[in-house]
Amino acid sequence: MSDWLVLVLTIAVATAVVLSIALLKERGRETDRDRSGIPDVIEYMTMMIGVVYAIVLGLAIAGVWEARNTAQATAQAEAQALHEVTERVQVFAPPVRDRVRQDVAAYVRHVVREEWPGMLDTGELTGRGAALLDRVRTDVTAYVPRDDHESQSYQPVLEQVGAADAARNARARTAGATMPGVVWFGLIGGALVAVGLIFTLQIRRTSRELMLAGVYTALISFLLFLIWDFNSPFGHDPSETTDAFTDLFAMRRAGDPFAM
Repeated sequence: MSDWLVLVLTIAVATAVVLSIALLKERGRETDRDRSGIPDVIEYMTMMIGVVYAIVLGLAIAGVWEARNTAQATAQAEAQALHEVTERVQVFAPPVRDRVRQDVAAYVRHVVREEWPGMLDTGELTGRGAALLDRVRTDVTAYVPRDDHESQSYQPVLEQVGAADAARNARARTAGATMPGVVWFGLIGGALVAVGLIFTLQIRRTSRELMLAGVYTALISFLLFLIWDFNSPFGHDPSETTDAFTDLFAMRRAGDPFAM
């Protein structure tokens, strides 16, 4: 089921429930009843709860948005560092150069095809991915430069391997969900309270009031869906967030070791 379908169903169901309750609540009552009996304190508390909940929603959205941006930057840094390794080893001896590129290709294929889907499901990285990256590091550290030109390129290559390892570790730290369960309890509970307070103001069955109640409910449903969608820093589908790897390593030539 696509995210768009989930969003539409969520908004439709939440809005239908609220409007159904409003219609059933007002059945048999006069639509022109006097609402001047509503205490001012109720209107004041309703307004304050709405404002507080809006602030909480804003902070939650800002938090998951920042986490998503950080995750994307981490994936880009890891892919870019590995790409730099494959380019900078051009000056190495052909057997070493080809072995490094093949090992990088094996690591990238494993990350995109196996590690990424598992990371989205469990929030953890695989041991094989770490082993494949260690193999790349071993390829580089075991090589002895043959001349000054290779010596000048050797240290930058080693630094890029370290940068890829650091980015991988950062990816492991941010792979899980951003929002803890207690925050979700507060968000969902706050949504129920915020929508439920509509009925304390004696909403009637006029088209204007029903429309406003529906829009209010749809807005809260959309914001909660937005938080849920961004709560997974690396997305819910591997194809959404592996572009950093596939764009850099999907080569065009048949038989290329980097072909995804």
